Amino acid sequence: MKLFVSEGNPHCLKVLAALEVTGAQCEVLYVNHEEKVVPFLSRPSLPALLLPSGQHLFSSNAICRYFFEANGQECNNLCNQWLEWETTVLQPALLQTLHMAVLQGKGSEVSSVLQSPLNFLDQSLSKGNMLYFTGEAVSVADVVLWGALHPVLSDSSLALSEHTSVRAWFDRVAALHSCQSAAQTVLQGKGLQAMKSYMQKQPAPQSSQCRDTQPCNSSPAECEEGERDVSEEEMEAAVLTWRKSLNTSLTTNTHPILPQEGKRNVLVTSALPYVNNVPHLGNIIGCVLSADVFSRYGRLRGWNMLFVCGTDEYGTATENKAREEGLTPQQICDKYHTVHSSIYKWFQIDFDFFGRTTTEKQTEIAQNIFWRLHKNQFLVEETVEQLRCETCQRFLADRFVEGMCPHCSYPEARGDQCDKCGRLINAVELREPQCKVCRQTPVIRSSKHLFLNLPKLESQLEQWLEKSTSSGDWTANAKQITRSWIRDGLKPRCITRDLQWGTPVPHPDFKEKVFYVWFDAPIGYLSITANYTNEWEKWWKNPHQVELYNFMAKDNVPFHSVVFPCSLLGAQDNYTLVNHLIATEYLNYEDTKFSKSRGVGVFGDMAKDTGIPSDVWRFYLLYVRPEGQDSAFSWADMALKNNSELLNNLGNFINRAGVFVTKFFEGCVPVMDLQREDKKLLALVGWELQQYIQLMDKVRIRDALKHILNISRHGNQYIQVNEPWKKIKGGELERQRAGTVTGVSVNISCLLSVMLFPYMPAVSQTIRDQLNAPQSCINTMLKGTGTFVCALSAGHRIGTVSPLFQKLEADQIEALKKRFGGQQKTLQNNASAQPAAAAAPAVDVNATTVAGVDPEKAKQLTQAVAEQGDKVRALKVQKAEKDVVAAEVSKLLDLKKQLALAEGKSPEPAPQKGKKK
Repeated sequence: MKLFVSEGNPHCLKVLAALEVTGAQCEVLYVNHEEKVVPFLSRPSLPALLLPSGQHLFSSNAICRYFFEANGQECNNLCNQWLEWETTVLQPALLQTLHMAVLQGKGSEVSSVLQSPLNFLDQSLSKGNMLYFTGEAVSVADVVLWGALHPVLSDSSLALSEHTSVRAWFDRVAALHSCQSAAQTVLQGKGLQAMKSYMQKQPAPQSSQCRDTQPCNSSPAECEEGERDVSEEEMEAAVLTWRKSLNTSLTTNTHPILPQEGKRNVLVTSALPYVNNVPHLGNIIGCVLSADVFSRYGRLRGWNMLFVCGTDEYGTATENKAREEGLTPQQICDKYHTVHSSIYKWFQIDFDFFGRTTTEKQTEIAQNIFWRLHKNQFLVEETVEQLRCETCQRFLADRFVEGMCPHCSYPEARGDQCDKCGRLINAVELREPQCKVCRQTPVIRSSKHLFLNLPKLESQLEQWLEKSTSSGDWTANAKQITRSWIRDGLKPRCITRDLQWGTPVPHPDFKEKVFYVWFDAPIGYLSITANYTNEWEKWWKNPHQVELYNFMAKDNVPFHSVVFPCSLLGAQDNYTLVNHLIATEYLNYEDTKFSKSRGVGVFGDMAKDTGIPSDVWRFYLLYVRPEGQDSAFSWADMALKNNSELLNNLGNFINRAGVFVTKFFEGCVPVMDLQREDKKLLALVGWELQQYIQLMDKVRIRDALKHILNISRHGNQYIQVNEPWKKIKGGELERQRAGTVTGVSVNISCLLSVMLFPYMPAVSQTIRDQLNAPQSCINTMLKGTGTFVCALSAGHRIGTVSPLFQKLEADQIEALKKRFGGQQKTLQNNASAQPAAAAAPAVDVNATTVAGVDPEKAKQLTQAVAEQGDKVRALKVQKAEKDVVAAEVSKLLDLKKQLALAEGKSPEPAPQKGKKK
């Protein structure tokens, strides 16, 4: 074997370290950066390994893996996952970091680029309590990650924040003689400067390379790809596709939708929102909106789709809410089910059926599964200790207990799970527990319960998981969370609770109990489908014909990947189990968390009151969808993306194309005589369409959106270069050229309307209406690997063209930011100003105890302030007379003072920084 490496090439660090760690017999040859070692590659690629067979390995990670496996150290699943993460997430961030530090001299600015991947590494090490990333010994994953990080973590000049666990791990690996030797060989003690020659020959980092390394809010335009080289073959293929006919056979779904022989039958569920909570933006993007986008996309692809969801309505929270509002639990469920339905309708979530869990079908199916588990001896009876609040006179459900995590000491751990370390907790294990309702300390009492015997089902579960995760599209976090549960060992899981509001346990010895929500709620998917169609079993007992996609946020993963599948496996009734588990990370609000009680963040029932169309909300939430890491909603960023991507890029291109047809060609698409430049554009657009389809097929929704915006960028550049508004005034050939550019552009707009449909359905329809586009374009463009045909042929008459988007003004955004920013800082400041009192009584943090507070009046005044603010902004935009504006501003200020009083706050505004009194 021969290993080809070059000095100053950071990718050679890991392979040289792996070579020495494993003791593999291999000749090392040093070559320059530009030497083409691999004969069939058009560009140099180092390091490279020439195998005895004559084949080449030219991926540094593949070479490292080869050395370890040749030494008898096989890569397990966790190791493979780390190698994939290093390639797809860490390397793009490092490339950008090294480009900034080595070539641009911006070492002080790299922290923001590496912050997220380093945080992820740090959390993984601290959660796992392991010396190395896959266990207690160095693996190929450790060598690969060390080699990747060595240039930046060994250079003290880079302003990187401290990551204790990462630093301890890095120092352990760096102490190995093999790693020290590799570092000296490649960098020769010169640090980052040793890589300057290598980095100067590398292309600048591009957008496809910065996936998941910057905050998810980063714009595809901010790291835009260089233009692709297009071959003659690609251009000719694009022209052949362009000349194809539209698919005129229209497919319409008739209800009930049932699986069909010979079709791809896809069942989509999104995690059932709890009825008692008004969903915030994070809930919406994590579950229903992501599932809606994929369902709409699947229908465009011609798949046979069924999308079901509904409200999860049983449990203690509903009982408490009913008591607060003086209603029965069923009345509360009816009231808030309507609220949820209204919110999702406004967000244009296109469920095939939106149901609920408080139904006879739910009781029937849940009890049937229970009896089958009982018959198959997968249930065990145990006496358990529970927390009981003597003040509230009830056993406390997990969600109503809070305390210090026994594992990581996080002070706000729930009674079932710690949000910080992710570990499962029994509520009685919490230190310093508190009842979340009254804030009193609960006591421990004993009660008999039934448990699902997960250890007895573990081997069946692992066999199914191996098949499902290897053949399906499970997100990386879903795999990680599931494996951590399996790795820690499964324990029996309680499926009953001492409550009243729930699905009754049918066993005579437990007739006073109900099913625990995490046994009962996922069965809601089945019962909701059963309320949609009596033939529900064709979906849910048909694993060979149906593909099941579950959408959720990451905190719901273990219940969908372990607990619920075990229930269905134990029932032994041929149930359809999840094939593709799609989990998002968390969406935060600005620099904090959403909180209804503190008034922080935008909740579903508030979004429509902002005056921003639901399609713009959908676009931005999908733009920052937390696919590979947590992301944050930001008002400033939302305005930026609206104004740059929607208004100036996408909307600008589509509007210009339509206006040219109307203004220069009397509303009819002109004749198109394709030249080489046009064919190249068709090929570029066709490639972007293919990338979009490949990503959407894999449910990488945020990444796919980039390719829509790339197409409109190509279109804008095409128009700008060809200047049809000038050519239309020239001679015959120039006028003909203007016609071709206009015709091609308006057809690209038609394609964009189809690609946008899953993301922005109303805007998509508006574009097609303006273009008077045939319905058949919807059924053509996304078939196969992408079919960009000329949908609007010469002579086609378009409709009336008008702008698609409006600018979000700075003052409008600032007002919204203040409106949804909450008052937590004011309350904290007030609290800190009070002298400490001895033995102060516990206080419900959600209670309104401030003198003079009138919540109902505050709600009305909040609406009035918002409406008056909109009125003032509209007058400013219209450049109304100063006196008129001043009068309306005065009214607004007066309303704000009234609102402050109703909320129990000072009506005087806080002094502004930087201004003298």
